[in-house]
Amino acid sequence: MDDPRSSVRNDLVSSIVIGALGLFTLALGAWALADTSSFYDNIAEFPPYNRHLLHDIGAFQVGLGAALLFALVWRGDAILAVLGGATAGTVTHWAAHVADDGMGGRSSDPYSLGIIAAVMTVVFAWRLYTRYVAR
Repeated sequence: MDDPRSSVRNDLVSSIVIGALGLFTLALGAWALADTSSFYDNIAEFPPYNRHLLHDIGAFQVGLGAALLFALVWRGDAILAVLGGATAGTVTHWAAHVADDGMGGRSSDPYSLGIIAAVMTVVFAWRLYTRYVAR
């Protein structure tokens, strides 16, 4: 027979670890996006410096951090948590391509990534609406 206190303790420990990792990952991603040269100098110094590559890394870090944090918020809906993280990552990735136009990727990337980001946003918003608002 499982001890209920052990289950609560395990849930608390895993929640703290997931929350801390989510915040840390989100902060690293935001740093890579907001101050790319500082991020490069302090964390990711692998020549040659490539602002757009670091923005892409930051976008995916933001998505991962958001997914981890959303997993704590929406424990009963893994799909919603993953959609939230994926949406954060795809929207941030699209914004990086818009800001870095001509620095990396294809000239069509802002458009194709924008479509993906828009679809992800709509699906995430729809699931959020049907789960919490429409009830």
